[in-house]
Amino acid sequence: MTHPTQNPGEMPFLDHLEELRWRLVWSLAAFIIALVLAFALVSQVDIIGWLERPVLPLLGGKKLVYTSPTDPFSIVLNASFALGLLLASPIIGYQLWSFLSPALYRHEKRIIIPVLAGGIVLFLLGASLSHFIVLPFTLKFLLGFQSAAIEPMLTVRGYFDFAIGMALAFGLVFELPIVILALTALGIVTPKFLNTYRRHAVVLCVVGAAFVTPGADPTSLFALAVPLYLLFEISVVLSTVIYRRRLRREREAAAEALAAEPSAPAPLPPADEPAREPVRLMDGTPDA
Repeated sequence: MTHPTQNPGEMPFLDHLEELRWRLVWSLAAFIIALVLAFALVSQVDIIGWLERPVLPLLGGKKLVYTSPTDPFSIVLNASFALGLLLASPIIGYQLWSFLSPALYRHEKRIIIPVLAGGIVLFLLGASLSHFIVLPFTLKFLLGFQSAAIEPMLTVRGYFDFAIGMALAFGLVFELPIVILALTALGIVTPKFLNTYRRHAVVLCVVGAAFVTPGADPTSLFALAVPLYLLFEISVVLSTVIYRRRLRREREAAAEALAAEPSAPAPLPPADEPAREPVRLMDGTPDA
């Protein structure tokens, strides 16, 4: 039974909770199925050999070592977890979209899907840049430092923690343009605000790179801070384009609303005052 003060088109709060519960159940089921498939795929592939390629040329013919019997299985399980999450992401995204879309405005719905798609692409680009370009350069610098006095003996867990942490850091940093574009489209951030704090952005890029870079060595910090600032500059340009388009749409909408308004009728006399009758002069002509 609908409450007298409730909008008939609105869903009751308990129904929202029930829908959210089923969305979570379907998302969890999709992730479990994807995790099983991913584990079956990863188990058939030499995933450790593929992931350790950036460091093998620097080991002088040696191999990575492990100190715990569970290390190889943990690496395979973590890789399966990441692949399973990637495989299940379309279904999880659909469930999230189905739950949130009824509460979004039309202009918000138009930007959600491009934002999600762009976020996935930029995250993969950042992680790929880290694994194939930045990681070998960083490892070469770190392993060549004081190499005459000490000999490196890298463990599997230490190497993969370092490599995966750096890949995640680059992937998250590459989300900066998407975040700024989304905030601009929603009217929260303006290009004027970004241009005003451009000098502060340089400091924030260095501080952010030092915070998220594993080990915070100078090489990896520089390799992350420079792309981060370049992404900020690209975001400023794209934000200007989005902001101008949003202003143009608002002006067009205001002009259409103004044109649709009917012309104002002539003012009527007050209800308590009768209309004034024209006074006629003695010759019969009405008085002005």
